[in-house]
Order: sequence, then C-alpha cells, then structure tokens
Amino acid sequence: MDRVTGRSIARLQEHLRAQPKDAAGWAGLGLAYVEQARVTADPSYYPKASAAFDRSLRVSPTDNEPALSGQGALAAARHDFTAALRLADRALKINPYGTRAHAVRVDALVELGRYEEADQAVRHADKIKPALPIFTRYAYVMELRGRPGEAQRVLRLAATSATDPADVSYVHTQLGELAWNRGDLTTAEREYAAALRADPNWLPAIDGRARVRAAKGDAAAAIRDRQALVARAPLPSYVVALGELYEARGMQAQAREQYGVAAAWATLARSNGVPTDFEGAITAADHGDRAAALHAARTEWGRRKSIHVADALAWALHVNGRDKEALGYARQAARTGYRNATFLYHLGVIEKSLGHKAAARRDLKAALALNPHFSDLHAPQARKALKELQ
Repeated sequence: MDRVTGRSIARLQEHLRAQPKDAAGWAGLGLAYVEQARVTADPSYYPKASAAFDRSLRVSPTDNEPALSGQGALAAARHDFTAALRLADRALKINPYGTRAHAVRVDALVELGRYEEADQAVRHADKIKPALPIFTRYAYVMELRGRPGEAQRVLRLAATSATDPADVSYVHTQLGELAWNRGDLTTAEREYAAALRADPNWLPAIDGRARVRAAKGDAAAAIRDRQALVARAPLPSYVVALGELYEARGMQAQAREQYGVAAAWATLARSNGVPTDFEGAITAADHGDRAAALHAARTEWGRRKSIHVADALAWALHVNGRDKEALGYARQAARTGYRNATFLYHLGVIEKSLGHKAAARRDLKAALALNPHFSDLHAPQARKALKELQ
C-alpha cells in the first residue's frame, strides 16, 4: 500500500465509523481507493471504491456530484469510457464547474477516439474553471492532434502554477514525455530529474529515466530502474518494458518471466472488473499468442476507436499475416496528426510487407528520425528493415 494514500484511507475509515452518514466522506474514500489502485497497480481496490461510492449515493441519492464524479473516475480506471462519459455528464448537470467531472469527461472522449469533442470539452473546461488537471489534459489533446509545440507551451505554464509535489512531478514528467517522443534525450532527462526532485518515488518519471538510461547505453542502470518499478507497481507497461530490455540483451529466460507476470496481472485485473484487451493485444502480438492478440485488439476496437487501439489492431493484423487489412488501421492511427515513432514503425513494417517500398522507407526513416531510441526491441528492428529496403 502507498503510505500517503494509505494514511488518507485510514483517516477516512476512522471518520466514517464515527460519521456513517457523511456522503462526501464516502465519496472521498472511494476516490482514495481509486488512487491507491493507480499507484500500486492493484485492481482489487476497485470493488472497494465501487462500494464506497454506492454507500455515498445511498446516504445522499440526489445531487451527489462528488459520488458521480468518483464513479466516473472509477469507470475510466476500469476502461469503461462510455460509462465514464455518462457519469461525468450527470455530475456536470449538478455542478457545471466540477474540475474532476470535466477531467473525467475529457479523458473519456480521448480514449473513445472522439478527439474533436475532447478538444471542445477541454477548451470549455479551461474557460469556465481553469485548473492544473485541465491544463495537463489540454496539453495532451494538443499533442494528440499534432501540435506538440502548443502542448509544451501549456505544460510550461502549468509548471509555473504547480506547487504540490505530486503536481510538480506530473507536469515535469509530461514535459519529459514530450521531449522523449521527439528524441530529445537531454531535455527528457532534465525534466524527469525535475520530477524526481519533487517526488523521488514518482513512478512515471522513473520509467522515463529508465528509457533515457537505456538509450544512452547504461543498461545496468536502466534495468535497476525497471526492476524497482515492477517491484512497486507491476503494470503491464512497466513489466513488458523490463522484459523487452532483457530480451534486447539476450536475456531470454528473464524476459519470458516478465511476460508471464504481465499475463498474471491481466488475470487479476479481469477478476476485478477491468478489461485488459488493449494491453493484452499489445503484449501478445510481440510476445505471446498472435491469434489471441488479434481477438483482443478486435474486441477493444469494438469498444472504442482511438488511434492507440487502431495502431494495436493494425499490428495484431500484421503479425497474423493480414497486412492488407492492417494498412487501413495503421493509417487510421495517423489520422489526427499525432507523431509517434512506434506508430510510424508499425506502418513502415506493414508497408514493407506489402511491397510498398518507397512508403516503407519514408515511414521507417520518419520513425527513427523522430526518436531513434523509441523501443529497446523495435528500434534495432526498424534499422534492420530500413537497411533491407536500401
């Protein structure tokens, strides 16, 4: 259990034993459980969060905006973005200025692939109730729509207003991600370091630092960072990244062990109401059952049409030898103007498989020009494929 959030949970539980009719207290406890699930990667907190929000609504069944916003945050954490959007809208009818509900609404629209609406929603939220959670989402929407310079400007402004260590860490990590995505290791390293000065335990910044260390050739330090991440929060992205770092260095047994951990997490998540088709498709396409990867990617595409799901489906189709179909989804992944080296790599490999040599050269070159270190495993494969084409 994360100690800070754990203390908050303990205080709320004690308070609610004395004041069981406190609807806001039950909603606060639900949100604390959602946060605890996030920082520990333990989805068993989600049913507890659900029970706390339900209790809040039993105590105060009408105009209970905190509970509805909290339920929206829980639905988003469980990847039910349609429900998250519906709950956020209900909360905003009660309180049009609710920052949490606005944040959930923007997140849901982004994850559903409704980027025009997400842009409108975040601009509206920024106009009526500017706040740090809105600034950071504004920046992400700008990046997804192919405007990283605007995203950086907004995050720089957000950094000047952030005072809480968690907020400082979050904003600087996002600035680090922007720099990483364009291959700027120096800036990325500086921003991740700033995030870790504010909070030495900020996991996304440790993840970023591990990527930079691996890119700079310090594999031992990168592995130490990744082992620490997995020990504290076995999220699929962290676990698979450690596995790929091992695999890229010929440590096949250790890599397979990590991919097994990712599969175990998925089982735990599903048992607590979290669909794992997106994460499962990504992992299985490269490290598991390719047919299962395609089934998972198609299932997730049935739920939401985001560019990230389009990319995952394109890659799952490719590894199953269905490149003609894959090409359409790979192009859909590029539809917003978002510049992502992995997306470009996937597109280039699919084009190469179809014999579209000029297009494949263009997109593989673009991937490596954007970020030559985009993946411990796939960046070398991108260089190999480009060499074959030349």
